[in-house]
Amino acid sequence: MNTTQQTLLPVYDHRPGTGPTLVFLHYWGGSARSWDLVVDRLAGRDVLTVDFRGWSRSSALPGPFTLGQLADDTLAVLADAGVSDYVMVGHSMGGKVAQLVAATRPAGLRGLVLVGSGPAKPAAQVTAEYREALSHAYDSAESVAGARDHVLTATELPAPVKAQIVTDSRTVTDAARAEWPLRGIAQDITEHTRMVNVPALVVAGEHDQVEPVGVLRDNLVPYLSQADFVVVPRTGHLIPLEAPADLVDTITAFEPVASPAPRPDDGRCP
Repeated sequence: MNTTQQTLLPVYDHRPGTGPTLVFLHYWGGSARSWDLVVDRLAGRDVLTVDFRGWSRSSALPGPFTLGQLADDTLAVLADAGVSDYVMVGHSMGGKVAQLVAATRPAGLRGLVLVGSGPAKPAAQVTAEYREALSHAYDSAESVAGARDHVLTATELPAPVKAQIVTDSRTVTDAARAEWPLRGIAQDITEHTRMVNVPALVVAGEHDQVEPVGVLRDNLVPYLSQADFVVVPRTGHLIPLEAPADLVDTITAFEPVASPAPRPDDGRCP
């Protein structure tokens, strides 16, 4: 971890290596270590993982915990770490944050990998009643375990990973935990997603109950100007934990397609 981080900057880990840097943004309920099984398979790569504001090692940071704030934090972390050539990989809530970051057309961004991402246009199932129920999914270790085993996953996970999911989902401030289900998940960001000007890969889990294949195909892909779509078989919503090897293969296969975003001052960006 970079030990020179500013006081109000989210905690992040930057492992130097070959580039472009892979920047990983975690799901609602996760942390930087949600990507460990993926990062461990990327030996020698330049990798950056973040604990979002309010979560895990960043739980002491004050709000707001909005998607916009998390996007601003991500840009600040990239600047602090000196990352200038990168691909962003966002999972679920992190995917929606990644769309907002990419909409600013930052210099050096080569592409996006959106894994079981929150779609640009909220799904029809995201009603007020749905959001209220979702806001209580992590109220206790027991409720987290229930969501993990019956909603979030479609495969059996090793015991240490199952325990990690419970711990991460509970290591969060109340306000940060409530922000996504009560507000962020229902935020329509289609105008932002349409501004993304780099190649994107949308990755869906075959049996994902949270962001189903059809929702990502209909509510996310059409708003990206350069999007490919792939379905990871036999997996649920927690693709980085359920199928890390498949995800690594998917990311590395996508990378050669991606090219650096033009700088704002080169005449090609508004």
